[in-house]
Amino acid sequence: IQVCRFVSSPVSQTTVTMDPSIQKHFTVVDYVIFAVLLAASMGIGLYYALSGGRQRTTQEFLMADRSMRCLPVSLSLIASFQSAVAIIGVPAEIYTHGTQYWFIGCAYVLGLLIPAHVFIPVLYRLRLSSAYQYLELRFSKAVRICGTLTFIFQMVIYMGVCVYTPAFALNAVTGFELWGAVLATGLVCTVYTTMGGLKAVIWTDVFQTIVMFAGQLAVIVVGVHQTGGVSEVWRKVWEGNRISALDLNPDPTERHTFWTLAVGGVFLMLSLYGVNQAQVQRYLSARTEKEAVRSCYMVFPSLQLALALSCVMGLVMFARSIFLYIYPQMVIYFVMDMLQGLPGLPGLFVACLFSAALSTISSAFNSLATVTMEDLIKPHFPAMSEARATLLSKVLAMSYGLVCLAMAYLTHLMGDSVLQVALKIFGMVGGPILGLFCLGMFFPWANSVGAVTGLGTGLSVSFWIGIGSIISHSSGTKPLPPDCSSSFLSGNTTTVTQLSSLFFSHSSGLKSFYSLSYMWYSAFNCFTVIVIGLIISFLTGPMKEQDVTPGTIYPLLGTLFGFLPARLKKKLCCVTPLGQTVFVINYIKHVGWKREKYEHCLVAIW
Repeated sequence: IQVCRFVSSPVSQTTVTMDPSIQKHFTVVDYVIFAVLLAASMGIGLYYALSGGRQRTTQEFLMADRSMRCLPVSLSLIASFQSAVAIIGVPAEIYTHGTQYWFIGCAYVLGLLIPAHVFIPVLYRLRLSSAYQYLELRFSKAVRICGTLTFIFQMVIYMGVCVYTPAFALNAVTGFELWGAVLATGLVCTVYTTMGGLKAVIWTDVFQTIVMFAGQLAVIVVGVHQTGGVSEVWRKVWEGNRISALDLNPDPTERHTFWTLAVGGVFLMLSLYGVNQAQVQRYLSARTEKEAVRSCYMVFPSLQLALALSCVMGLVMFARSIFLYIYPQMVIYFVMDMLQGLPGLPGLFVACLFSAALSTISSAFNSLATVTMEDLIKPHFPAMSEARATLLSKVLAMSYGLVCLAMAYLTHLMGDSVLQVALKIFGMVGGPILGLFCLGMFFPWANSVGAVTGLGTGLSVSFWIGIGSIISHSSGTKPLPPDCSSSFLSGNTTTVTQLSSLFFSHSSGLKSFYSLSYMWYSAFNCFTVIVIGLIISFLTGPMKEQDVTPGTIYPLLGTLFGFLPARLKKKLCCVTPLGQTVFVINYIKHVGWKREKYEHCLVAIW
């Protein structure tokens, strides 16, 4: 990395001679702390491989015997969400654009209340292992397979990004061996996930969440102290215009406003905490439905704390006046520069960073093994023995670990810009999956043809907008200074050289459509799936109430249209209750007993 030094004055800002960046180095203590993190994670996996039922059944390996308490589940939910990409990206976002992004915390309210009271009751009472089993119960096997394949595509791409990004940033700033870090992260995660199953994943998430919070807190405390105290930090960020006012601009093409973050963010949260298998699997592993709902409630304060730590860290970075053009290196460079000479603290933050990576990819391994086993293999081999199914699940978890390493290598070959492309793809896929589940849960007349068509259309529109945005952005972005890929501002500087615009200017026609804020992607694609799905369902013959599998509909329409006459509500299929025993028994008498399709409903009721 090359560093540019700037001298600032109220009138002008002058670039001084460019010097080679001085790489920071780990001490022995730092390496020991990083090694302890990996060893502890391995130890937890080994413990659950040798204790309890020793992961001999698929229920224990994939679902933790449905015996988890709300506290570890809630901490695991946070760890899965708080990836290394977020720990690196959020402080960089706050540093560059100010605190407007902090308003996404408002989205956490509905983003967690709706899953707690809508998605969890429906999915938990059906006693599922995979969230996509719901799609077969509600629609058909074809819809289930489409949903499963979409999720696998989404997670495989994201796994490579999550394991490669922190290793790349660390290598660029410290010279830490790139592929050594990638292999250590990927292999350790693969081993403990394969040995210990979901219990190991959840309990390592608990440990890794504590490490994440400790690492971020240490950086903030040291940064505030070195800057001159809280008042000095506040003075600098205030004078640097990094404290953003409430932006109520309703323009959906504005990157971050209150509406894009607080409203668009709700749909992003729903796609993560409502229907994503990695999170749903944790709800389903809880001992009772109450424990699952309580864990969702407990996530809220912890997520707010995680967001606050990341945002405050960005403000401390600004007050310390260190700036880098290259995003992945920004936070690492700041931390290593600030903590140099404090043995152990750089290692603690790196442990924090890799804890986030480990928790995210271990969740991905386990959830991918689950959906592959439950949705793609078991339906074709119903007579498979429990021992063989468990062994195959472990092989799948290990295989996805190797796929993760391969994706990290592909990410490395593609270059930095593709990191952003991959993250956008991850965001673009979540909205259509959310739309598919909403179509099934809230609209009883939606049929399987409408569901498949809606999902296909939603994904097509999503990729059209996303790829168009990337192309437009690439053609409209000004290049960085030719000689300087990063900048270093002196410790007392309070003004900053801004990045060239990250987002192309507003333009008419198709480019204006492409400039839709990425925070609206989930909402836009969700509604696309619902609207197209309903239109096709009505054109091909809406599903009748008696043909809908009991327990798969959340009575939203019945609540909203409670003022309508009973006959009209019945005609609109607004009266299907959630898990009513009499209705289920009558339904089975009407259509005949089909054990493989309805046993989930009966188990939930009894």
